[in-house]
Amino acid sequence: MVQLVGSLRRELAESLSTCKVLVVGAGGIGCELLKNLVLTGFKNIEVIDLDTIDVSNLNRQFLFQKKHVGKSKAQVAKESALQFCPSANITAYHDSIMNPEYNVEFFRKFMLVMNALDNRAARNHVNRMCLSADIPLIESGTAGYLGQVTVIKKGMTECYECQPKPTQKTFPGCTIRNTPSEPIHCIVWAKYLFNQLFGEEDADQEVSPDTADPEAAWNPEDTAARATASEKDGDIKRVSTKEWARSTGYNPVKLFNKLFKDDIMYLLTMDKLWKKRKAPIPLDWQQLEKNMRPQEESPASGLKDQQVLGVWGYCQLFQHSVETLRSQLQEKGEGSELVWDKDDPPAMDFVTAAANLRMHIFSMNMKSRFDVKSMAGNIIPAIATTNAVIAGLIVLEGLKILSGELESCRTIFLNKCPNLRKKLLVPCILDPPSANCYVCASKPEVTVKLNVQKTTVLSLQDRILKETFGMVAPDVQIEDGKGTILISSEEGETESNNSKFLFDFGICNGSRLQADDFLQDYTLLINVLHTEELERDVEFEIVGEAPDKAPPPQNNQEEVNSITNGNKDSAQPSTSSEVPVEDDDIMIVDSDEEEAAASSSAAATSGTKRKNPDAETGETSTKRPRTDQSATADNDDNDDIIALD
Repeated sequence: MVQLVGSLRRELAESLSTCKVLVVGAGGIGCELLKNLVLTGFKNIEVIDLDTIDVSNLNRQFLFQKKHVGKSKAQVAKESALQFCPSANITAYHDSIMNPEYNVEFFRKFMLVMNALDNRAARNHVNRMCLSADIPLIESGTAGYLGQVTVIKKGMTECYECQPKPTQKTFPGCTIRNTPSEPIHCIVWAKYLFNQLFGEEDADQEVSPDTADPEAAWNPEDTAARATASEKDGDIKRVSTKEWARSTGYNPVKLFNKLFKDDIMYLLTMDKLWKKRKAPIPLDWQQLEKNMRPQEESPASGLKDQQVLGVWGYCQLFQHSVETLRSQLQEKGEGSELVWDKDDPPAMDFVTAAANLRMHIFSMNMKSRFDVKSMAGNIIPAIATTNAVIAGLIVLEGLKILSGELESCRTIFLNKCPNLRKKLLVPCILDPPSANCYVCASKPEVTVKLNVQKTTVLSLQDRILKETFGMVAPDVQIEDGKGTILISSEEGETESNNSKFLFDFGICNGSRLQADDFLQDYTLLINVLHTEELERDVEFEIVGEAPDKAPPPQNNQEEVNSITNGNKDSAQPSTSSEVPVEDDDIMIVDSDEEEAAASSSAAATSGTKRKNPDAETGETSTKRPRTDQSATADNDDNDDIIALD
């Protein structure tokens, strides 16, 4: 007769008390998971999270209280979890899992790793570390009412990076600066404007009219005279927006008239832009104050954040937010900068006001502060109960692994609505590894198309190896028979190569590079395909199964352009967000910066559908390729679709 300890077999209960597990992330899912682990009987737990507790976390991360705001999530989660089971041995790390000290040997001391992350970069990294250490990984993610749990085991299942994920959506600069047609374009512009005025200026985030717009095809010399306001209101010189703003003392009225009157009048001189479009209508502060102020409507009912103000209401919000941000800059001192944060009220007010004023100018319906925040912050708010369900499923899959029943593990999708068999939870058989995976294949190899005469060594290191292939500290040598070292992870060894072009090292069409990341115990062979025919502003292309190349979307355009994160019948696999990520229970729908620009109002959640056998009936059920966000390595923001929590 089977002996039970509580609800578990004695052998399994004893295994739980002795095995050591690692929880990566102590946010929305992580809090629920820690509580579940100690109550189930796990005694040796290590938890790591780089984030600190914010007020916005308190509505769902129940191990935290108001008194904990500003403290380490991992440390407070440990202290709170111990109240459920004082005999548990929990070690907390307030750190990034991507730091070198958490190497393969660190991962090998665990029997099981459970991810509760919120960004793609960290997920990629933990995936590789578990593959190298040959440790089972349970990956998870939530997005609103949708959730997913899956198990990854080297040689038996798909790894996290086997399925290509959608690229983050970006918008052409001329669309943002000259011809916005969707609210998200105006919101991106407003975030760029915040950085140009108060933050770190970036040439790629210019907000003034783009005179190089190829569609305009106009002669600036002939039409500049018609931009009658080009030299008014504080000598508007299109050199540095921040420098001009400082010269005016960040005067809200002068800023308003430059951005929403003078720059718009300048755009109107680009005649060809408006032949097939509705031309923008400039706004003038003095006229608005005179004509609209007396008509100020009474406050609307409902929650403040969900109200859509009138034009004059957003003018006042713009004025107030500029004055507040100006004061914050002055308090920080000369040369200081502000960082945009969706949870900072003045910053959010500024983006809401500026974006809505621009929407009005370009004849779009204005949005509430709540809607703007959802798009600007790239988030879909987390649902506490979704986190709880997913955390419970993680533990159930963990019990299967520790019972030696890995073959019975499943990928489980939590759906918003019941499927045809009236199920909210849909288990699917785990897929085998992809033969073409650039991470878990026996000999990972990719082909990169680039111009060797224009691509620098630094671009190869940062844009291709780190950003695209997720390496942390790559070493690269040329397979030229000499073993020439192109990039070294040792500081200072190859910095002199950074500004040189690949061509300078004899790299040409057909050359092969070997890239090693010793921290991840990962080697990738790169075949170079030289070309001079890349599209404008495109530095390189991955040929074949690119890591960020998503399957062609199957949804209709209306579905794609809505902020959604799952199919009507099935949840989106996330194996799930950086950046600092804003919260770990959010999902980046579309980012507008950082790589910004995933799709804010358009969540590209679509993907080609595959049919996988339902674990219970044997019938096929829709399973979508996992999508995920990225971000900065253990942070928020930024930037592709992912199930974050």
